[in-house]
Amino acid sequence: MTAPIRVLVVDDDALVRAGLSMMLAGSPDVSVVAEVADGAEVIGAVNEHRPDVVLMDIRMPRMDGLAATELLRSRRDPPEIIILTTFDSDDHVLRAMRVGASGFLLKHTPPPEIVRAIRMVAAGEPMLSPTVMRQMMSYVAAATVDPRRTRAREALARLSEGERTVAGLVGQGKTNGEISAELSISIATVKAYVSRVLTKLELNNRVQVALLVHDADLPASSG
Repeated sequence: MTAPIRVLVVDDDALVRAGLSMMLAGSPDVSVVAEVADGAEVIGAVNEHRPDVVLMDIRMPRMDGLAATELLRSRRDPPEIIILTTFDSDDHVLRAMRVGASGFLLKHTPPPEIVRAIRMVAAGEPMLSPTVMRQMMSYVAAATVDPRRTRAREALARLSEGERTVAGLVGQGKTNGEISAELSISIATVKAYVSRVLTKLELNNRVQVALLVHDADLPASSG
């Protein structure tokens, strides 16, 4: 039997922590190994409990989730991180993308979707739902300035045509399976393309690729 996915819950609201833990307890393949109330406690909890996935709130009193995410992602073997956010008030979500968070969930996401997100990021697939992608794109549109767009386009220009095509589809939030079907190539080939894109662009994960694609503000591929 496969070991359950180990999850650390990070939120300064005790009711939110309790609710998430109770909800996740109903999934046999997910195990909440610890709860902490502040980003300042995250490193110690990760060292002690070795979670596979961290559910990370953004707004916390001593160290916010963005700083904690950046600290975790600088480690040699970091856990995957899913940011818990309310897009109507959190205007720093892009920073979380840039430092390597793997998923983004609205705090009122239905429980089955939270469980699915945990499974996805634990398996190496970022959680970029259409709702989240639309929100992200609106933030990028508001935040992108010409120098950033220029740098993003110069970075993408280092890729081959096939790599740029795959990067563009990653930017649309498509999974490996969806990219495989759209381009009529094997999933193994998609993974190889994604790996080369990450290496050439010196990025940590697909979420950062998606952000770079949106920074570049290039026309979407028609498939």
